Amino acid sequence: MKRLLSLDFFRGLTIAAMIIVNDPGSWSNVYAPLRHAEWNGATPTDLVFPFFLFIVGVSISLSLSKRKNGGLNLYTKIFKRSVIIFLLGIFLALFPKFDFENLRVVGVLQRIAIVYFICALIFLNTNFKSQLKIGVGLLVFYWITMMFIPFNGNIAGTLEPGNNLAAWIDSFIVPGRMYQGSWDPEGFYSTIPAIASGISGMLSGTIILNKANSLKDKIISLFFWGSIILIIGYFWDYIFPINKHIWTSSYVLYSSGLAMIILAISTWLIDEKNYTSNIKIGLVFGSNAITAYVLHGIVWRLFQIPVINGLGFQKFWMDTGIGLGLPPKFVSLDWAIFYTFVIYLLIYQLYKRKIFLKV
Repeated sequence: MKRLLSLDFFRGLTIAAMIIVNDPGSWSNVYAPLRHAEWNGATPTDLVFPFFLFIVGVSISLSLSKRKNGGLNLYTKIFKRSVIIFLLGIFLALFPKFDFENLRVVGVLQRIAIVYFICALIFLNTNFKSQLKIGVGLLVFYWITMMFIPFNGNIAGTLEPGNNLAAWIDSFIVPGRMYQGSWDPEGFYSTIPAIASGISGMLSGTIILNKANSLKDKIISLFFWGSIILIIGYFWDYIFPINKHIWTSSYVLYSSGLAMIILAISTWLIDEKNYTSNIKIGLVFGSNAITAYVLHGIVWRLFQIPVINGLGFQKFWMDTGIGLGLPPKFVSLDWAIFYTFVIYLLIYQLYKRKIFLKV
């Protein structure tokens, strides 16, 4: 089948959203939808990362479906790519001070690397039904362990910040510094349900690849199953709260259901109805997604260098906007959009020259 422009568009918008929420002008002035939920619940910002893992899963299905017999060479490529992504995450954690004593080993790119590696292995060695069973099994296993196993003197089902089974297990297995001191939202144990986020994308990719159905039928299937999964996640929230910080099973279903619905709508508009006139920004970011994410973690340093009255450009932007009487949160959001546009201009140079870095 021809390349799905809707998937590139969805991937690109997700990366652009990641950059916007990661780079406000001031962390003291951020609109509520652009913050993570303090604990339970989910804001739009909480959907960005699981959407990307979902897209990773879809991409695995589309790219590996005809290469299942690729042999050792294919496994070597998958392993190499996973290691590169993981090491890029380590690099961003160290940049710019390279303080190895306080290195945060886990992180966003590190989780993407692990999920990609495990999901690719699952895809190459199982069929659709087995993948579905594995995904459900991971979510049920995580729910049971988090809700029914007592730990460290706490009763079973304790789900408090830094005081839950995932954080307790991570305290033994996560090396280096953890993001929240005693716990980390990208810890290793909560990567178990994150793998299910990737599997949900793989299953969606298989639906898209089904040659027996028309594109319209595939869109209907994605929308239907996305709605069902979203509803299940919503009701599971009553006994296992939707929570991005510990990546609960209900959160996986909630975010994956929404991702399937958005992919269905995007596919209908872009690939079925050919509404492609205003999707360039998504395609540009989507064509070099990991590269864009790495760049956004590097380039920000340039805007901290004192160049205007002893201030970095970012601080100058904030002070000037607030000095003009503009709301601080508005100025902070403007900076995030401006910075995302800067990254867009850099990535566009690659897109224009048809350079696609397969990180």
